[in-house]
Amino acid sequence: MSDAFDDLMAFQRTTEALASVAGRLDWDRETVMPTGAAEQRSEEIAALEAVLHERRTDPRIGEWLERAPDFAEDDEDDRMLELIARQHSRACRVPLRLATEIARVTSLAQGIWADARGAERPQDFLPTLSEVVTLKREQGAALADGGDVYDALLEDYEPDTSAGEIARIFDALRPRLVALREAVLGSDATPPRLEGRFPQEGQMRIARACATAFGYDWNHGRLDLAVHPFSMGEWQDVRVTTRVVESDPFNCIYSTIHEVGHASYELGIDPDYAFTPLGHGVSMGVHESQSRIFENQLGRSRAFTGWLHRRMTDAFGTLSVADPDAFHATVNRVTPGYIRTDADEVHYNLHIMMRFDLERDLIAGRLDVEDLPDAWNARFLKDFGVAVDRPSNGMLQDVHWSVGLFGYFPTYALGNIYAACLDEAMRAALPDLDTQLAAGDARGAAEWLREAVQRHGGLHRPVPLIEAAAGRAVSPEPLLDYLEGKFGEIYDL
Repeated sequence: MSDAFDDLMAFQRTTEALASVAGRLDWDRETVMPTGAAEQRSEEIAALEAVLHERRTDPRIGEWLERAPDFAEDDEDDRMLELIARQHSRACRVPLRLATEIARVTSLAQGIWADARGAERPQDFLPTLSEVVTLKREQGAALADGGDVYDALLEDYEPDTSAGEIARIFDALRPRLVALREAVLGSDATPPRLEGRFPQEGQMRIARACATAFGYDWNHGRLDLAVHPFSMGEWQDVRVTTRVVESDPFNCIYSTIHEVGHASYELGIDPDYAFTPLGHGVSMGVHESQSRIFENQLGRSRAFTGWLHRRMTDAFGTLSVADPDAFHATVNRVTPGYIRTDADEVHYNLHIMMRFDLERDLIAGRLDVEDLPDAWNARFLKDFGVAVDRPSNGMLQDVHWSVGLFGYFPTYALGNIYAACLDEAMRAALPDLDTQLAAGDARGAAEWLREAVQRHGGLHRPVPLIEAAAGRAVSPEPLLDYLEGKFGEIYDL
């Protein structure tokens, strides 16, 4: 009798390789693909998704899974079998027709969203979004098997949790976040804005320098421009993108640092896990913990912004904010802005809570897609006290819904919670961290995270992984304490 475990792993290896190719097609589509090739690319992606779906639902997987435990040798083998069984079970619940149609429609939808965003015309995007939502509802219902549809979609991004549990976490976060925001906005301390024009070439040089400072491996990655920044890839090829606004260099710089955090996770996984179910980040919440700690606790720290101030002065001449301490306050300036990716740390989770509520209502059918722009604008005014001025600053700003990522948004806030827990442990382990950051060297922090979190890939479940690394139970308290301490100092609270 053949070794069922080895047969299954050989089969899985090819599936993983094909999925990696599919990801590369997505990267190409969003960075360098000719705009006129969108329809062709959607057919290519749909065809590849059909191949992947057939492999993931192959009846032999079930047969191998029945016999493979007899050949499993350790906890790693057991975990791989668990992950393959989970993927197989979920794939078998979704008809091939539906899987390929979702791939085709969301591939087209990304370009339609980008065009509508550029033209400030949500009406050009809403019919396509309605089609995406209908397909995702059908997928969620198939996966839920009578359970909660949104929870079934959420499992793809953050397994072992539910919308109800996330809502309870958000309810615990909101009071202190709102109180902090009101205190900050009511303070007499007002950090200045950074004024001026910052050409693309200079911004990209600094972005590359920041990526290098955080240990990004240029032999296995690259930095490109995209409408919405993202990271994509695994194992030996993990690429990041950013975007440039010449009046706002922080957009480019901190998008780059954020995406390098994602890339570092994938590049930091034990290379022995390549082409296996363990060779990926275990959840998007854990993934976001890596990108958010890079971006915020490290990248927006007083130590690192002092180094960044020198680099920007070298690149652009004397800045409108000439003092490093004032520059730190400017980087962390709190304002109820429109854009989630530009949001300060005080407001960021409020952006996520709003999207979480809206997408739950969309999937549940409590909110019609045609009513989404008005619902978005009303909720934003209620939560942020500012009227949305144009669609690109409203419901058209994020790419996620166009590509069907329903259930992704709450993982950003979970990532912030995880990141704060990790930051406590990391700073205890690295007492000279600020000295390193002040020299523009975040590699020590990156290495600590690689050892504590990233190298494990998918071996452990999300919460136990973070708790083992942080040496404490996961809780919103470290995040709230960090925010209140940091912004209390900046705003003299």
